[in-house]
Amino acid sequence: MPKKESATKSFILRVDAATMEAVEKWAADEFRSTNGQLQWIISEALRKSGRLPKKPVRSKEKEEPKNDKE
Repeated sequence: MPKKESATKSFILRVDAATMEAVEKWAADEFRSTNGQLQWIISEALRKSGRLPKKPVRSKEKEEPKNDKE
């Protein structure tokens, strides 16, 4: 049976110590893991460069259901 591909890919990334310290501090400030912070940084850079589609904007109507009893 063929191996099922994962939605995420693992790879080794080498960064200098100062960069890693900055990413770790930023991650802690944002309550993210270092890995999560790196994923976010990469995703944001790809979106801003137009290489990934932008996240859809959610309308208020979808976020807050209307209450007819008010």
